[in-house]
Formats: sequence, C-alpha cells, structure tokens
Amino acid sequence: MIKLTFCLVRLPHLTREAFQDYWFNTHGPLVRSVKDVLRIRRYVQLHSLDPEISKGARASRGGPEQYDGVAELWWDSFEDMAPGGDQAAADAALMLLEDEKRFIDLSRSPLWWGEEKTIIG
Repeated sequence: MIKLTFCLVRLPHLTREAFQDYWFNTHGPLVRSVKDVLRIRRYVQLHSLDPEISKGARASRGGPEQYDGVAELWWDSFEDMAPGGDQAAADAALMLLEDEKRFIDLSRSPLWWGEEKTIIG
C-alpha cells in the first residue's frame, strides 16, 4: 500500500471550525465522487481538536503550531494509481486541486508519499 499524507493548514480567513466543516461536508464528498477514476482505496480525514488540548504536549517537545487536519489517502501501488494520459483522472485531480485552493493554505501544507510500517496493530 502506498499512502499520501497531507498536513493541512487552513487559509487565514477561515476559522478552524469553518475549515473543518468545508473539508468534511464539501471536499470529502468531492473526493468520494472521483475515488474510482483516481483509484483511491481509502481516504481518511483527521480533524484537529482545540489547540489548547495539545498545548502542553507541544510545549514539552518544543513543537510547532498544530495543523488543522491531516488527510490520508491510500492506493494499492504507484502503478495502480490512475495511469498517465488518462484524461478523466487528470480532470478529477484538477477539480480536487481547484477546490483545495478554496480552503487550504497550500504553501504551508506539506504532503508526501510513504509506505506504512506497522508497529502495533
């Protein structure tokens, strides 16, 4: 399994609550609508809680401000992802990117590909 992890920072004009509501109720259904064409096996949204809850843990580690959420998407393999030249997949990916620009500060939201290594569970 190949996994895309996307740490999300909201655009400055949005509250955390408004960001998370849009992400869950608008963007989530968009991703679901193109899951087959993009060959997405699994999509999970991790919504951050009130930053005060994590304040002590972050401070004890000298950590940065928390993200507003983390998106996790899985594919069976790089090869199984939508193949190059597939216009429907390219259109779907562009549609999702255009929507992301409405609520995510993309310049402050790192993403990376990885492979899970299970330690527990």
